[in-house]
Amino acid sequence: MLYYLFEYLRELGVPGAGVFQYITFRSAAAIIFSLLIATVVGKYIIRFLRQQQVGEEIRDLGLDGQAQKCGTPTMGGVIILLAILIPVMLFARLGNIYIQLMLIATLWLGLIGFMDDYIKTFKRDKRGLKGRFKIIGQVGLGLIVGLTLYASDDVVIREKVTRENAAVVASRDVKSTRTTIPFFKNNQFDYAWFGAFAGKRAEKIGWLVFIVITILIVTAVSNGANLTDGLDGLATGTSAIAGVTLGILAYVSGNVVYAEYLNIMYIPHSGELVVFISAFIGATIGFLWYNSYPAQVFMGDTGSLSLGGVIAVFAIIIHKELLIPLLCGVFLMENLSVVLQVSYFRYTRRRFGQGRRIFLMAPLHHHFQKQGLHEAKIVTRFWIVGIALAVLTIVTLKIR
Repeated sequence: MLYYLFEYLRELGVPGAGVFQYITFRSAAAIIFSLLIATVVGKYIIRFLRQQQVGEEIRDLGLDGQAQKCGTPTMGGVIILLAILIPVMLFARLGNIYIQLMLIATLWLGLIGFMDDYIKTFKRDKRGLKGRFKIIGQVGLGLIVGLTLYASDDVVIREKVTRENAAVVASRDVKSTRTTIPFFKNNQFDYAWFGAFAGKRAEKIGWLVFIVITILIVTAVSNGANLTDGLDGLATGTSAIAGVTLGILAYVSGNVVYAEYLNIMYIPHSGELVVFISAFIGATIGFLWYNSYPAQVFMGDTGSLSLGGVIAVFAIIIHKELLIPLLCGVFLMENLSVVLQVSYFRYTRRRFGQGRRIFLMAPLHHHFQKQGLHEAKIVTRFWIVGIALAVLTIVTLKIR
């Protein structure tokens, strides 16, 4: 909203009003403002949650430190949501289709997570929102994102137009099902390849494949973040690292000079996403003020589902969704550890009459707890892994 106010003031000739044209200025303002909301306003929200006795009831898993965590306020994801949404509403161009999609994704999954936390805390039902309703919500968001990117005329990429035996003569903005794949010299893959057999309908089949992949990514990453939220600061810090990486990728993808220099896909108007991701980074780092060990508040599903959903949708918008397994490797490991544990247990129970386990406990972070590692050490090491994966993700811009 402030963007439009300052644009009006600039047209009136007010000195200094033009500074709001710059994405870098508005991104800096967003990250500072989100940090202030998370740390200052967050203190009062935590106090309110304590007064309402919105405490976490932790199932006894035989892990060290569990007793001390019982009663810690949950639903702290509300702090993260406010710290993202308010700065974005103030500093971003709200008419931008990508910003609108990110706001919808944040609110959509935040609401699903809030319903789950509300049922657990106020209705005293430990199961929370039924799993099928969560999946329906995640699939619904994936459909909204995929169909919007397909239908909106504002969603385009810029491609160079060349003639045979000639240099580049022009460029044009086109709808495209192309995306980025890492470690390949010609690092663009077109989903229309799946419909090559259909001739003229190949592009429509490509969009259908893209929408299906969007649904799978949104569901997998939001659930991965949810599973990772088991130790103080683990999901928050890992998400902040992913956010910084996505911010860099969005900035170079939305800047025609850097995109041409790096020989990557240029996505018009996507640079505005840097303002959003700046607020996201500020919100997660600010939340760590209270969520780092020993945590004064837990984010609950309100926060974890939103964080994963934001990362997934953001990567899809900037055509970097195939980098998700690398960038979100920590989420992937947590997800796989649960899938492998459950699958192997069921298989061995059928085969040998007694279930066996691969890990001492799943998700993976609990396995290391069972080995006797301190919670803070596990979190720090997971952060280091996340940073290494983030650096490798950025390096893929040049390693082909």
